[in-house]
Amino acid sequence: MTNYLVEPAPHIKSKITTQKIMLHVIIALMPSVIASTYIYGLRALLMIVICSASCVLAELLFEKITKRPRTINDLSAVVTGVLLAFNLPPTLPFYMAIIGSIVAIVVVKQFFGGIGQNSANPAITARIVLMLSFSSYMTTWVQPFYYKMTADAVSAATPLASEEATELFDLFFAKSGCIGECCNAALLLGGLYLILTRIITPVVPIAYIGTVALLTWLTGGDTVSQILSGGLILGSFFMATDYATTPIRSSGKLIFAVGCGLLTFVIRNFGTMPEGVSYSILIMNILVPYIDKLTASHPFGAKKEAKKS
Repeated sequence: MTNYLVEPAPHIKSKITTQKIMLHVIIALMPSVIASTYIYGLRALLMIVICSASCVLAELLFEKITKRPRTINDLSAVVTGVLLAFNLPPTLPFYMAIIGSIVAIVVVKQFFGGIGQNSANPAITARIVLMLSFSSYMTTWVQPFYYKMTADAVSAATPLASEEATELFDLFFAKSGCIGECCNAALLLGGLYLILTRIITPVVPIAYIGTVALLTWLTGGDTVSQILSGGLILGSFFMATDYATTPIRSSGKLIFAVGCGLLTFVIRNFGTMPEGVSYSILIMNILVPYIDKLTASHPFGAKKEAKKS
């Protein structure tokens, strides 16, 4: 008689690990790290290093104090630090960035059990906390290549890298904003890498960006400007695709992405905040358990329990 071993899922195991996934994400972020350093100077690179180091240190200290297993080797804290820095202005005081890093790792991630158990994206939540706490600093922007300019040039209204550059060129290659938003070309290159390596599926970024584009077109807005402005590209490829805070199934991911696009459009056009990507993703993060329940598959041959009278 043959003995069969019965174990809980998953029954098919992959060689891909959390560390390998995070390493791929870090590689995908490198073009934007290089671009932001070139556009905003060494201060942008220092901000990225400080946020990453603060996130790793916060995770290490918290796990040591609470006697939890060490998880800094999975590189998830590094990814959180880079993404947080990408959502900050290049001139933000460093101590505020450190506060944001602690909020992201300790409050949002570790208080809920660590990686995979947090219900909200740590970097996005930390950015919103900093926005509410230090709004003037978080909404102070500088021109691309400001470190090469005089004081008058830095405060000018048009963020052009050169007189010959067109507005579309600036939106695609060098625009004013947060550190990670400045070069959409670099973000798209990183996003394509994640798709080709199958770290993410194209469902979320296509549906998210497509929803914003469609609604903008239907209302007579500037579609290209809406896509390339703000943090839409950054959010759709690197933050709305977070494994822990997005739906499991493709149908759920589609609903999630369309919801993000709808909320982003509404906040941008009817809200008081200048940008809606972070708030949209956070709101949809909260709805993920309900989306997963709505799109849950049923085991083959399973029957619903009869209601008790």
